[in-house]
Amino acid sequence: MREYEALPFAQERYGLGESPFYDPRYRRLSWVDISSGRLYELMDGKQNCYDFEEPIGAAIPLKDSSGFLVAGKSCLWKFEEGKKEMVCDLTSLYEPWQRSNDAKADPFGRIFFGSSKCVEEHEDGGNLFRFAGGTVTCVQKDTKISNGMAWNRDRTKFFFSDSLCHGIFVYDYDSETGDISDRRMLFAVEDGVSDGMCIDSRDRLWTAIWGGNRVECRNSETGELEAVIHVPAKHVTSCCFYGEKLDELFITTSGDQLTGEGDGRLYHCKAETCGVPMDYADIHA
Repeated sequence: MREYEALPFAQERYGLGESPFYDPRYRRLSWVDISSGRLYELMDGKQNCYDFEEPIGAAIPLKDSSGFLVAGKSCLWKFEEGKKEMVCDLTSLYEPWQRSNDAKADPFGRIFFGSSKCVEEHEDGGNLFRFAGGTVTCVQKDTKISNGMAWNRDRTKFFFSDSLCHGIFVYDYDSETGDISDRRMLFAVEDGVSDGMCIDSRDRLWTAIWGGNRVECRNSETGELEAVIHVPAKHVTSCCFYGEKLDELFITTSGDQLTGEGDGRLYHCKAETCGVPMDYADIHA
């Protein structure tokens, strides 16, 4: 098993950093701070910040523009050139104590997004949804905390981190319809909780471990642990591959209610592998 050490990417701290993406079209890194409701982008050495005035769980780069599909508490937003436009109202889907959490586009631009609690004293609960053709479909009921998502390279498997079920699940994936089926656990997580994740060119899953100070690399067929990135932050939330060769990981963490020097900061780590090009959100898919 290989072991790596993550290094600080920047000095800033975030309440709940999440949803990292690298868009090679613009050499742009982006991420959100869920608790402050802000979207950040870093491009050509310049960092921009956009305030949505509500918790936002994720921001997926759009297929046909430099904008984003933003998963908020009240709706899915199309965000372009500093302007937001509602794509889908979520108030009838979510309970008042829920908000959007992680979101990803599938290989065909369909948008998968999950709900989770936003009221601390409420018990965890939500669902996993798919937005396609202007319609929202619940694809997995009764999730605990919807988090990381990934698809394998031959587009037959869907991987999902249902955090408080303490593991990564694998489903059969229908590329024509976007349907998922036959849920089974690929591997359980110990000493922490599975959070966001990405997949590399060898179909290995890189999963952030909340409460575990690390990112785990696992074989997507067997679940075997193949590598660990040690991160100097307690709650590691997600990761993505970035750079010209997609051979470095960009890692987000949470600083909420934590006082450690490294908590809430961004990190990076050179990996002896390469990621795969990201999938863009297509609101017309």
